[in-house]
Amino acid sequence: MADQNIQRLLAQRSFTELGARERARALLDAGSFRELVDPFARLMSPWLPKQGIVPQADDGVVVGKGSLDGQPAVVIAIEGAFQGGSLGEVGGAKIAGALELAAEDNRNGTPTRAVLLLETGGVRLQEANLGLSAIAEIQAAIVDLRQYQPVIGLVAGPVGCFGGMSIAAGLCSYLLVTREARLGLNGPQVIEQEAGLDEYDSRDRPFIWSLTGGEQRHASGLVDGYVSDDVEAIRSELHGLFAKGKPELERSRRHAWFLQRLRDVDTSIQADAAAVRSAYQGA
Repeated sequence: MADQNIQRLLAQRSFTELGARERARALLDAGSFRELVDPFARLMSPWLPKQGIVPQADDGVVVGKGSLDGQPAVVIAIEGAFQGGSLGEVGGAKIAGALELAAEDNRNGTPTRAVLLLETGGVRLQEANLGLSAIAEIQAAIVDLRQYQPVIGLVAGPVGCFGGMSIAAGLCSYLLVTREARLGLNGPQVIEQEAGLDEYDSRDRPFIWSLTGGEQRHASGLVDGYVSDDVEAIRSELHGLFAKGKPELERSRRHAWFLQRLRDVDTSIQADAAAVRSAYQGA
């Protein structure tokens, strides 16, 4: 049994250790990956050099078209290693444009599905207004596309998914996370800065993951799948979620239920993992 477990672990291929381009390629059917607006297009942020920041030729966003289970698909991956996965004018436009093209494909009879690989701290502060506008366009495009095909968001780690893109994640038809994932509206450093160290210590990793980590989010019903950090395991989970088709009721349309859960929370007491779980598991 021990030897079998060792062999199983050795056979695993970590998803979180891959870059954005490798992640997109790994999820699409073998040989089907084709990148749209690749680095050779040289579509870079015009704002970063003005502030002494070296831009990236793909602005930290990879858009791959291909197939999943033989069906047309687009996989959009954010590179967490570039500017913390933050989104500005160019990267945001690439994501929104890819989702809009997928929706147009569906209207024209090509049932294109979408996967969003969310490794992002949200809007890029150096491009705040333009980035916020782009994220709003992404959110609108998700709502449009999910009328036709499931839009699946995947948060794998280690950056997590925060800010306006956490709202985009909440709009997805389904959400999939790993143990390494984190999902929240505000990042730990932002909460600590605004509420103080006594309220939220951004260095306390066990505490942070107990509230916003993948396992907690799954137990709280805020995501639909919890999977190990393994390429094949993630592919299998994606296939299962797509096979389910569109959900009868998207999570974002249950806003009244979630708002009531939040109203019932006693904010005078320091939140812990058990309290968060209990709040979302309420009847």
